[in-house]
Amino acid sequence: MIKPNKLTNNNFLSSLDVSSEEFIHILDIAKNFKNKNLKVELENKVLGLIFDKSSTRTRVSFQVAMSRLGGTTIDLNPSTSQIGRGEPIKDTARVLSRYCDVLAIRTFDQSILEEYAKWSTKPIINALTDLEHPCQTLADFLTIQEEFGDLKDVVITYIGDGNNVANSLILSAALFDIEIRVACAKDYEPNPSVINKANSLYKKKEVKITHNPFEACSGTDVIYTDVWSSMGEENLKINKDKDFKDFTVDKNFINNANQKAIIMHCLPAYRGKEITDEAFESKNNRIFEQAENRMHVQQALLACLLS
Repeated sequence: MIKPNKLTNNNFLSSLDVSSEEFIHILDIAKNFKNKNLKVELENKVLGLIFDKSSTRTRVSFQVAMSRLGGTTIDLNPSTSQIGRGEPIKDTARVLSRYCDVLAIRTFDQSILEEYAKWSTKPIINALTDLEHPCQTLADFLTIQEEFGDLKDVVITYIGDGNNVANSLILSAALFDIEIRVACAKDYEPNPSVINKANSLYKKKEVKITHNPFEACSGTDVIYTDVWSSMGEENLKINKDKDFKDFTVDKNFINNANQKAIIMHCLPAYRGKEITDEAFESKNNRIFEQAENRMHVQQALLACLLS
């Protein structure tokens, strides 16, 4: 019977903190948890959640995942702890390392996460930063794998802002040499360092950036979109809505894709903006399978980090 293997890296700050083999292993463990073919007991293990940003799916899926492993979760809300009063990260990290067995952190700058990892003696998980959202991508690839059976020949088209979700998708696609197309408005391309890093990993392909979303959907297997304005970008919302007006995923995009193409969205969704209600509710929708898979992959990730 398959069992969780300890990961080489003690932290999961980026999609590239695991090898392609470890990535697949996490997906395999997740599938076994999902199918109730595996039980792992992490009794007395404690997951600490530090969320500087609001959350529904990430918070709940981590809490349920840890509960299913027999462990407990403590919510370290910055507004009700000394974290919010400006205690140095190096002090917080060293103290929490003595209380908790793993920390999942949802914050703004990637450097905050790296500072926690520097001082913590326990694993740190990226539960979202402005740069990456690697746990989301684990769930995305599990959903794609469930749909198509193999990742090898899949084509992914991401439509929208070149944000943290796009960055992690790009890096994970490169890890498996999967074709990924990113269709975004001008001046909203993904992080250049992420693109360069991904292209250095690719063996036969490279990241494809385009400003034509309809064309990017031609023959694709996955149409993936996200909100145009991320948390903390409320002041950019008016301009972004204008700049992305031609990037709404609709039936025309779907009809230009492969016949069995699926639609993905990491949620929450603003119907009528990045995706029409018709497209969201279409038979191509795998959005809620994708959301459920957050719980399964995070259960697998926790099991591997704490093995």
